Amino acid sequence: MSSPSSSSSVAEARKALAHRLTNIRKDAGLSGEELSVQCGWGASKTSRIQSAARPASEADIRSWCVACGAEDRIPDLIAAARAVESMYTEWRQMERAGLRAAQDSVTALYERTRLFRVYASRVLPGMVQTREYTTAVLRSIQHDRDVVVNDVDQAVQARVERQQALFSGRHEFGLLIEEYVLRAAVCNAEEMAAQLDRLISVSTRPYVSVGIIPMCIGRPSLPAEDFYMFDKAEVAVELTSGYLRITQPSEIADYKRTFAQLASMAVHGAAARTLMLKAIDSLR
Repeated sequence: MSSPSSSSSVAEARKALAHRLTNIRKDAGLSGEELSVQCGWGASKTSRIQSAARPASEADIRSWCVACGAEDRIPDLIAAARAVESMYTEWRQMERAGLRAAQDSVTALYERTRLFRVYASRVLPGMVQTREYTTAVLRSIQHDRDVVVNDVDQAVQARVERQQALFSGRHEFGLLIEEYVLRAAVCNAEEMAAQLDRLISVSTRPYVSVGIIPMCIGRPSLPAEDFYMFDKAEVAVELTSGYLRITQPSEIADYKRTFAQLASMAVHGAAARTLMLKAIDSLR
């Protein structure tokens, strides 16, 4: 689906910031060439910043505002620039302090969300994972992404603690899972069977809806990455290269439609649990 370069949320936010900088220049009565001279860089750089082809660094914003006599605008513009950059975070940047920090970074978002909608095409959603399954997933991430800090046990504990939301009664969960995920050998057979038992148990809770999308159903192209919807405020997409935050209302609406389309392909209730039981049988 989305990528960090094509996401309309990121692109629109960058354009909005570029538009604000352009207006500041115009209000100051400066041409692009005049501003470039005062800032000490080439006219092409000014043009690329104004067209959002190049993001303005914090140093660029300071120089721009000083040249335009708009020093009072610097703090707000820098805050906006940082917000844009926070929409997409590379895994290596997010996990450079370890996997526990990455888990803790979303704690507040999880606490304030009332309706979670999740599409899982690679691994089971974190909120239904057993400790053993989570450990296997995070050990794999640590290895594949060359995470230097070895704090997997602490990261697992953080995720387990966050799962208390399942039992609080203050949240609702709509989970859509590809049947393939039930059969993916994330951990050994005994641990995987226990994980599927846990999923079956969770699926019977009144505030949890679990839909399984059978492998045999033909359908149009699907998003390649897992995504999480937090109420109507935000969508998080787990890309191969990083973590993308979607906040643009029109794009959130796209994900909502995609989720509804996927839900119509899924089986629920007893039919979903039948597929889970078949996956357990296949482990034997």
